[in-house]
Parts: sequence; structure tokens; C-alpha cells
Amino acid sequence: MPDAMPSADPAPATTDPLLVAAVRGTCPQCGAATLFVGPVRFASSCRACGLDYGQFNVGDGPAAFLTLIIGAVMVAMALVLELKVHPPLWLHILLWTPLIILAVIGCLRVAKGALLTLEYRNKAREGRLIAQERKP
Repeated sequence: MPDAMPSADPAPATTDPLLVAAVRGTCPQCGAATLFVGPVRFASSCRACGLDYGQFNVGDGPAAFLTLIIGAVMVAMALVLELKVHPPLWLHILLWTPLIILAVIGCLRVAKGALLTLEYRNKAREGRLIAQERKP
């Protein structure tokens, strides 16, 4: 993992708002829509400016939180539907399975894009201890 952050200005003049940049999947350095190569998979680097996305550590935190949050919302909605309409079980399966999958993938893409953009804009990196001299 490279140690140095890019030398370009971390907040160029054409910076999109965070959520807009995350939804579009834009490179935090140049603004080109090159952040993702799949639904939630990052590209290795920006095809327009060459920024290495591998230096950023987004991790799996967004996946765990989004799964729990979206799961709770979907269960609440399923319960409301069951109590109001009483649809058959097969209709619940047919309705909620694709909705949950689409919601998790869509929100995960936005969350991962936002975290990577924030890491770039705030120049986030691993913490390092500075050796302190002892005074007598």
C-alpha cells in the first residue's frame, strides 16, 4: 500500500457535494465517473487521472451497518404489510427478497463511494506514533 497521498489539491474547484459524488461514483481527484467497475467493486485506479484507489481503506464497515439498518426497515415494512393486508407467504418472498438486495447494493455503493471520497478530501491515513524525546 503506497505511503504517500497524491500531491494534487484534495479539494479541486469543481468538487461535487459528497452525496452527489458518491452516487455518481466520481473520482475524488479529477471528478471523472471512474470509481466503480461493478455494482460495489472499486476500480484499481482512475482511468482519467491515475489516482490509485488501493491506497484507501474503506473496509467492510458500511456493509455491516447497512445490512442491519436496511434489514430493520424492511422487516418493519413487511410487518406493516402483513398486519394491514395479510398477503400470502409467497408474495412476501417475491416482494421483499429483491427489494432487500437492491436496497443493500444501492446503499452500499453510495456509502463506499462517500467513505473513499471523505478519506481523500480529509487526507485520512493510518495513525503513526511519533517518538518523543525524554527530558531529564
